[in-house]
Amino acid sequence: MSEETTQTQSAGFTAAEHAAMKARAAELRAEGKGGAKKADGLKAVLDAIAAMTDEDRVLAERVHVIVSANAPGLLPKTWYGMPAYANADGKVVFCFKNSGKFGTRYSSLEFQDAARLDDGEIWPVSFALQTWSPAVEKKVTEVVRAAVS
Repeated sequence: MSEETTQTQSAGFTAAEHAAMKARAAELRAEGKGGAKKADGLKAVLDAIAAMTDEDRVLAERVHVIVSANAPGLLPKTWYGMPAYANADGKVVFCFKNSGKFGTRYSSLEFQDAARLDDGEIWPVSFALQTWSPAVEKKVTEVVRAAVS
């Protein structure tokens, strides 16, 4: 097996994941005007991720995989040049704010009004990400699922 197909989850997209995303973009384009818009959004997100620093790119790729698996109803798009995911109404639910773009010490998941994270009178709407681990993957999965529940 090539190194590209045996990457660990924390090392970024595998060759199979890249192929699946390209295939999905082609399917969306084939659906017509609405599908083409979705495909363009996916391409814009993947291009934004590809332009990131290595550290940010690994995090953004893993977030994208989590969203694709756990919130397939969200539509990828860019928002202020950042990878974002919107609901069926086109409202951004959350975005990935990479540290390299803003010169900060950590990247973050920034949830917007459309996210369903409400919990009483106060709740977090931003989560810092520095590295990827099984614990981070579990937490990101939980908040993504909650945001679309």
